[in-house]
Amino acid sequence: MFRNNYDNDAITFSPQGRIFQIEYASEAVKQGSATVGLCSKTHVVLVALKRNAEDLSSYQKKIISVDTHLGLSLAGLASDARVLSNFMKRQAIASKMTYDRPIPVERIVEEIGDRAQSNTQNYSNRPYGVGLMVAGVDDTGPHLFEFQPSGMTQEMVACAIGARSQMARTYLERNLESFADCTREELVTHGLKALKESLNQDKELTVENASVGVVGVAETESGKKKLEAFRLYDGEEMGPLLERALAGEGTKQEGEGEAQGESMDTS
Repeated sequence: MFRNNYDNDAITFSPQGRIFQIEYASEAVKQGSATVGLCSKTHVVLVALKRNAEDLSSYQKKIISVDTHLGLSLAGLASDARVLSNFMKRQAIASKMTYDRPIPVERIVEEIGDRAQSNTQNYSNRPYGVGLMVAGVDDTGPHLFEFQPSGMTQEMVACAIGARSQMARTYLERNLESFADCTREELVTHGLKALKESLNQDKELTVENASVGVVGVAETESGKKKLEAFRLYDGEEMGPLLERALAGEGTKQEGEGEAQGESMDTS
């Protein structure tokens, strides 16, 4: 595992300009179960695939509510994500107590990025082995940010991280132009379809292994914008969302099967 002793800590560069412990932490993110995020003009949606360590254990929580206007999903070490989410909760409370307003999404993402980057400057620390997608709404509208173990953060229109996430990213890239004008329900449907792309062929999305988080803004009758607080859908609440998202695929597959049968008959 050692590469010429340049991976003994997170502060030493290799001759090629690489910090190997950060690369190892990024590998932990790639090994985590996939999570998908999408952003429209009015809403942000997080969709996550949950895992259980064994048949006797419960499924691991993948989406965490930070504040009424803010939430995150994770891929990688859940314990590291818990530390970062608790830090974010403290910062959100401090903003309300000090400034009497919710903390802006970009600011809180920058703070966790600075916290992670400082681990690459102290010998006794290690990088966080988790990737996050932070979804929130502030005065400037809905936002989706990606956080990486190196401390790098960037705002995204749509994103997928975790194991087999490339398949989900392909779906997102294929439908990217439609996300901006999507309704809340359409955005959730796109998220679940993208997550389904990352599954192995012998796996299916169920109410046990999938969860959804949604936050956004809605217009009142007077034309003013109103916050739709971050809401987590889990367990039986996932049933209607999965039925709506996957219903079209079942019809499409049946149609393809009938078409194949007709072509076989005519030949």
